[in-house]
Amino acid sequence: MSSAATSFDTLKATARSADPWEILGPMRRILEGKDLDYSTARILFRIVRLARKTSRAQSKNAPGAPLRLAVLAGQTSAQLAWALDLYLTASGFECELYESPFGAWRQDILNPQSGLYDFAPNVLILAPGSDAAPPPAVGASEEEVAAAIERELSGWRELWRPLAQAAIQVVQDDFVLPSLRPLGSQERNISSSPSAFYSRLNQGLRDEARGHVNIHDLDHLASWVGKRQWFDERLYHHSKQACALEAIPVYASSLAALVGALRGRSRRCLILDLDNTLWGGVIGDDGLEAIRLGQGSPEGEAFAAFQRYALSLRARGVVLAVCSKNENATARRAFEDHPDMVLRLSDIAVFVANWKDKAHNIRSIARQLELGLDAMVFVDDNPAERELVRAELPEVAVPELPEDPADYAGAIDRLRYFEAAAFTDDDTRRADYYAGNAKRAQAREASASDLEGFLAGLEMVSKIREITPLDLSRSTQLINKTNQFNLTLQRMTIAEVQQVAGDPRYLARTVRLRDRLGDNGLISVVIGRIQEDTLRLELWLMSCRVLSRGVEEALFLHLWNEAKARGLERLRGVYIPGPRNALVQDHYQHLGFTECEPDSSDPQGAKCWEFRVAAEPPQLRTFIQEEHP
Repeated sequence: MSSAATSFDTLKATARSADPWEILGPMRRILEGKDLDYSTARILFRIVRLARKTSRAQSKNAPGAPLRLAVLAGQTSAQLAWALDLYLTASGFECELYESPFGAWRQDILNPQSGLYDFAPNVLILAPGSDAAPPPAVGASEEEVAAAIERELSGWRELWRPLAQAAIQVVQDDFVLPSLRPLGSQERNISSSPSAFYSRLNQGLRDEARGHVNIHDLDHLASWVGKRQWFDERLYHHSKQACALEAIPVYASSLAALVGALRGRSRRCLILDLDNTLWGGVIGDDGLEAIRLGQGSPEGEAFAAFQRYALSLRARGVVLAVCSKNENATARRAFEDHPDMVLRLSDIAVFVANWKDKAHNIRSIARQLELGLDAMVFVDDNPAERELVRAELPEVAVPELPEDPADYAGAIDRLRYFEAAAFTDDDTRRADYYAGNAKRAQAREASASDLEGFLAGLEMVSKIREITPLDLSRSTQLINKTNQFNLTLQRMTIAEVQQVAGDPRYLARTVRLRDRLGDNGLISVVIGRIQEDTLRLELWLMSCRVLSRGVEEALFLHLWNEAKARGLERLRGVYIPGPRNALVQDHYQHLGFTECEPDSSDPQGAKCWEFRVAAEPPQLRTFIQEEHP
């Protein structure tokens, strides 16, 4: 019997056991290996269904965050739907799926009484396939082409509008440019050709998509697979499949990564080994001059290319760290002195080089960065080190690396660990925020006996303001990624945040913080609902980068003043215990709130707190100056 068959038999046995969801660890390992073929993906999904059936029979829910996902497609959607279910389940979601009736997806959106709105999805996948108006005839004028594109975009705006009103987050495929080119090399030069038309339409969709709509770059994915492998005309004519069956797993994987990013599941930190990962050779044995890096050899150029890839991730907000078994001074020499090093010490937020085991050091890196282990991706050429980290730290993603360093970047990129639902100015600065935090940690150590002196010396200034359109993407990121300083663990889509921010019944605030060592960016979000004489704080969260700096005290004083100005009588807060937010269980007590009885709208297990606005707030010491608009 083959090892694959043995592995599947083991997974099936686990799926029938008392702990059926122990299949997820081994299953993720398979998904992080080579690209899945259709048959293997299908077997894995059957195992997921078996675990789900066992779990329900034992009255055990699947571990993970609940996700209501609707799939609306211009062609047959069944294959895509189950593959999405597989990848999202493996990513830690408990999925419930809705599919529109075949050929009726537009009616589903436009009819407010349809099953789609009864289902009330968190996220909706729109996969129109080739269901778009055909381009005008070849030879049509530029004015006719522009008018055809505007008609098509106008139709999409009409479809997006009711979904925005229902606060449904949309992930929509763009159109795959055709593989056939009747105009040959002139295809892109003639504006009325199919390729030119759909290329402009795709750009128009990106320009029009706002807030609650994310465009999924399906044309790039088809090009990456290869248009000859992506399209299966026989299958399309036979059963209206939008792509070849063998392309379904990579299609679903890409969509699942984008959905995961929308729900706060993208990774944020890339931890790099050094020897034979960032350069060829062992610097401690071979010496600085003998390591293989940069011009002069194909291997050295491949390592430099991988460093450029890591640097490009840092530029878009991924935090870089080093974890190496090495002498610290020797390891740093390459960054300081080697002329072909692309990465420099200033690019690395945390640098750990010692002889301790790497699982121990990764825990230390996570603590220093104040990030969860599930935010980490660890890259190491050594299979034994990878296996150790997988065994000790199952939350950390550990991709398999190919033998050739020329393939390192592609191996990580195709797994889409760092997928982004949006890209903001704060993202470009995130790595600098963490570098600033390292400086603050050093300053705190120097002031260990004088915390107040340390805080006063930071010269902190906060800006507390309403959630603006410019803040929507970053606020939604923070809401969906923050686990420790998060009072209610509530998740929201960008559409839901946008809806609340414009509603006068709500008070929605963001906090930005800067100090003499740098700008921390947008670090806190609070949303309260005004109900009769009470401001009910339904969401309060903060980045752990700024813990113990007095932000929560400054924000409470702001909320108290707002409530007083509006003539409200009470502030009411809720703490919902979760697996990682014990840090804030005494948050409201610290601020002077009094515990009160939950009401019918509070979830089971919630602890409720109340503060009378007429009372003076306690003497909360804060060294933060609020900057007023």
